[in-house]
Amino acid sequence: MKNKILIGIGTAIVIAVCLLSLFMYAFSKNDSGYYYVQIDNSKIEQGNSRDGVIDFQGGMDYSYTLPAYDEKGRRTDITFGASRELREGAFLQLTVKPLRGVVEWEEVQYDELPVDVQRRLQR
Repeated sequence: MKNKILIGIGTAIVIAVCLLSLFMYAFSKNDSGYYYVQIDNSKIEQGNSRDGVIDFQGGMDYSYTLPAYDEKGRRTDITFGASRELREGAFLQLTVKPLRGVVEWEEVQYDELPVDVQRRLQR
């Protein structure tokens, strides 16, 4: 009986440590990555349906799915939300975290883009 209780407590501790580690990984700033996009308002969706994108911040009425480039110019498609329609042709730097996706974005100038990204996006 005592062994079963100890095994149960040990299992609970292991599960708690794993969950805490996962939480720390998901919300840490060290694993953030930056991607760069150019706004194309023909790719915007408005409304509540965001194809599985979870709106943690609320008020994200617009959803964009755009080609995004990392600092080395490698392409991937990224979906992110905005509370308003963004300026056509604007360049954004997206902060992307594991498990959470895009957590913030900011508009940047073309000259601020990494060189490999500038080769992929048009001024």
